[in-house]
Amino acid sequence: MAERLSARAFLALVADDSTFAELPCPVRDSGPDGPLAWEGYDASRARAAERTGEQESVVCGTASVKGVRAVLIAFEFGFLGGSLGERTGDRLEAAYTHAREQRLPVVPLVATGGSRMQEGMLALTQLQRVARQSALTREAGLAQIAVLRDPTTGGGWATLGAGADVILALPGAQVGFAGSRVRPPDADPAAYTAEAQVAAGSADAVVPVAELRETLGRWLRLLTSPASEAPVPAAIGSGGLPETGWEAVRRARSPERPRAQVYLDAYFTHRAELGGDRCGGTDPDGMLCGFGEHEGRTVAYAAQTGAATRPAGYRTAARLIRLADRLGIPVLTLVDTPGAANDAEAERQGAGAAIAEVFAAVAAARTPVTTLVVGEGGSGGALALAAQGNTWATPDSYFSVIAPEMAAAILKRPPTRVESTADQLRIRPQDLVELGVVRGVVRPTAPPPPG
Repeated sequence: MAERLSARAFLALVADDSTFAELPCPVRDSGPDGPLAWEGYDASRARAAERTGEQESVVCGTASVKGVRAVLIAFEFGFLGGSLGERTGDRLEAAYTHAREQRLPVVPLVATGGSRMQEGMLALTQLQRVARQSALTREAGLAQIAVLRDPTTGGGWATLGAGADVILALPGAQVGFAGSRVRPPDADPAAYTAEAQVAAGSADAVVPVAELRETLGRWLRLLTSPASEAPVPAAIGSGGLPETGWEAVRRARSPERPRAQVYLDAYFTHRAELGGDRCGGTDPDGMLCGFGEHEGRTVAYAAQTGAATRPAGYRTAARLIRLADRLGIPVLTLVDTPGAANDAEAERQGAGAAIAEVFAAVAAARTPVTTLVVGEGGSGGALALAAQGNTWATPDSYFSVIAPEMAAAILKRPPTRVESTADQLRIRPQDLVELGVVRGVVRPTAPPPPG
């Protein structure tokens, strides 16, 4: 089980020394024993206050995390299980309002069992208030990074936690919509953990307590320091152009040809990955997404790895592009796939809809999007990530309406005509420039100017 610290102890763990300043607390008088006159409620709150030293289940304030100012919201689980009531909602609304007024990112440090029983539906409706404040903050172009402590369940998970842009979790933390007292008796407890949520694409990373301040500070800096655009990476690999279409295919498929990981490592000083599509899926073998520092500023990236891209990979890329667009961070996409995964399971997972999400995200983006084709450009599964009017190619790449083998099959040509079909399709990098499909070919020693 994850270490369970008090709200202020956790704030001290996360915030830079002597930087936390608590926000004023709104005052509400709801009468004896709360809004429902629940017998003994005042006494329960008094005992919780005496035990924890807090007057409510959240402590809100501003602080610096590795030098980046943010609004921090720390739950006190010792106060009635970190539950949400009307006064909790008042504090959360005030914290989000302050964040928008001061243009600060918001960091909920969540540890809650859900809504407060003693306030009934009035407690549950606080989730609507929280959701509204989160939505307004999102519309204001401010980042929200949640840290899931133990436990994070119920409405707190379904709003402050799962609704954040980036979700970090402590090892072993209980995380799930259903808390331990309400889930089915035969439910597998392993499904309700931080690790399980990361594996399912519902959270981004499990972060040890000792690394949390550094990791959180890195994320805050990345999401608040946008570059003006994403310069085109230099090519890595061969410099000469292929003579034939089939040679272009062979070079792009070569196991020695550099893949996305090599390009990302060369382009970024450091980077942090987003994990998962928030719909129950991940595609770590087919798509790498995240934010990185390039020449001191932040660029987002969605990079295909050379494998067939699965629906979860496309949905993760769409999530990345929409988030970057909202935060004003330029996007670099690397195209490298033989095509979208087309097995039966991919169809059941909504391959067409997932690819459509990426097409729509790229088309709607107001932030600059730059694309480099670094290997195979296989059909619509590759084109979905390509920026119209700002796509470049390396000498080791090709882009085709479909793989030459499949094109020959569709045209009812024998296998002996695959190579000539590749030539007819005009898929070489220089062909793509001549056709106006890409802006230019990027050479290893001379990257083109940005924009």
